Amino acid sequence: QVRTVESGGGLAQPGGSLRLSCEASGFIFGTYAMGWYRQAPEKKCELVATITKNGDSTNYADSVKGRFTISRDNAQKTVYLQMTGLKPEDTAVYYCNADRWFMSESCNDYDYWGRGTQVTVSS
Repeated sequence: QVRTVESGGGLAQPGGSLRLSCEASGFIFGTYAMGWYRQAPEKKCELVATITKNGDSTNYADSVKGRFTISRDNAQKTVYLQMTGLKPEDTAVYYCNADRWFMSESCNDYDYWGRGTQVTVSS
């Protein structure tokens, strides 16, 4: 059963950086794809970045491409999201999730969500 604990959020200035972490449990981490999602107030839940089970392939939403980097450490059962060049529109609660095959673009496809970590970008 997928369980996740997200951390690393906070307040950042525009142009700044943050590194999010997601510790996962309840499943064989190295056999699952992982993804980061975000939910901003009054906006649709957005799939931000995905990474394959062995880390050999990543994908990004156009809105974050070139600024965010997803990575994973299978030994630590942790997935990361390095965020640089932050913009006010990146403000959201960030969540991670897992899928045995491919991360869905629809948040509604997953029954479980962790508590997330709040990212606020403001001067």
